Amino acid sequence: MSIRRFALIALSGLFLIALGTYIAGEQTEVAVLRTFDEASAPHETKLWVVDLGGRPYVRIGRSGRGWGERLRAQPAVELIRGGVTAACSAVIVTDEALRRAVDQAFAAKYGWVDWWYGVVLRHDPIPVRLDPR
Repeated sequence: MSIRRFALIALSGLFLIALGTYIAGEQTEVAVLRTFDEASAPHETKLWVVDLGGRPYVRIGRSGRGWGERLRAQPAVELIRGGVTAACSAVIVTDEALRRAVDQAFAAKYGWVDWWYGVVLRHDPIPVRLDPR
């Protein structure tokens, strides 16, 4: 088998895995989090959300993400679920027991896709509680 053919097969396989992961991730609830930059310009990010103890939680998949950095700088955000926009204050979760509970809630809701995203995309996720504002 030529290197070119092997590379084409490998790239096709990676594309199919990426496509399958994306499609699987869209099968359960996907919300939109609207964050604001230093000029107050809105930025919308599609993400997963779970409810725990009557509050919605999201996770920053890895440090350095634009929306996560905006959220830290300006915790006044908006969560859009099912077409309804809620003004929220974002609170980074530091309690280890609560962090584990949030991770378990994501695993229960999103199943194997949550595990897979953890393998390929997410590194030490940071849970964020969204309190009503």
